[in-house]
Amino acid sequence: MKSVKPGRGPSAMGAMGSVIAVIFGIFWTIAAASMGAPGIFPLFGVLFVILGIVQAVYNFKNATGKNRYSSFDIVEDGEEPDPLDRRFGDTAPNAPQPDSGDFRFCPYCGAKLGAEFEFCGKCGKKLPDIP
Repeated sequence: MKSVKPGRGPSAMGAMGSVIAVIFGIFWTIAAASMGAPGIFPLFGVLFVILGIVQAVYNFKNATGKNRYSSFDIVEDGEEPDPLDRRFGDTAPNAPQPDSGDFRFCPYCGAKLGAEFEFCGKCGKKLPDIP
């Protein structure tokens, strides 16, 4: 089964954008407090700082971590597991399970194949092993 993962480049850019948001939040808070603005304006800057820190941690983890949270890159099961599967279970209650009968289907093109096939007869791609 394929899984969609965030790219390391977009995650790194998101982390840098979050750092910029934190810096903006700090300047906003200092400027609003020094001008004597009503209390909601400095709190707006604090909100930027908090959200920026949370996003920076999330994006930095996705950019550098071995197992990333799903979002953009398409990867095979064996390449990189989804960390959410460990927390919430590997499969949904009604998810189809691999067929252990006399045939199975190619995950790439959907062709019907024999259970002993190692390569797809239609698209020629190597088939993943059935656990």
